[in-house]
Amino acid sequence: MCNDYRLMIELASVIEQFEHRKIKIRFPEGRPNIEAREDIKITDAAPIVRGVEGERGAGELVQRRWSWPSPTKKPVYNFRSEGREFTSNRCLIVADGFYEFTTPADPKKKRKDKWLFRKTGEPVFAIAGIWRETEDVGEAFTMLTMEPGPDIAPYHDRQIVVLDRGDWVNWLDPSVSAADLIKPLPPGALTVEQVG
Repeated sequence: MCNDYRLMIELASVIEQFEHRKIKIRFPEGRPNIEAREDIKITDAAPIVRGVEGERGAGELVQRRWSWPSPTKKPVYNFRSEGREFTSNRCLIVADGFYEFTTPADPKKKRKDKWLFRKTGEPVFAIAGIWRETEDVGEAFTMLTMEPGPDIAPYHDRQIVVLDRGDWVNWLDPSVSAADLIKPLPPGALTVEQVG
């Protein structure tokens, strides 16, 4: 599953993308200093957008830790979406690419093959996530997963939930059914290239 993603665009461009979707971004903790990052890994702090209770079309951009500790202290960085509605604490995880890793075809190669997935024709996209308060690490988020769509299936048997742009505002509204929003993108919606 996805344990590495990236965000290479500047904050102003992220805000602009949300404004195009009619989502007004607020900064309850001040405007964060977001640097371009090729690799955002489990336990790193990264930007998310949370809904504002009672205000459809408003979001709070904050930086939080990716993953919270499970009861066994292993990081919960991916979370199955099947059969769940997520009626609170939804968030959008801002990214411009994510990685999947496969066993190399060459048995002499020690490292796995690394594949970068991006949303075709879009500079930034949103991954469906949830966040929670924890005793150990404070507030943290995780990415939701589902069965793979046609672009991911050749590389992995699961995938993170990449939301259609038109569903960003709906994901931030917990009264909208999660089941209506969690669905595979059409073929060709994601581009893939081998990197590293």
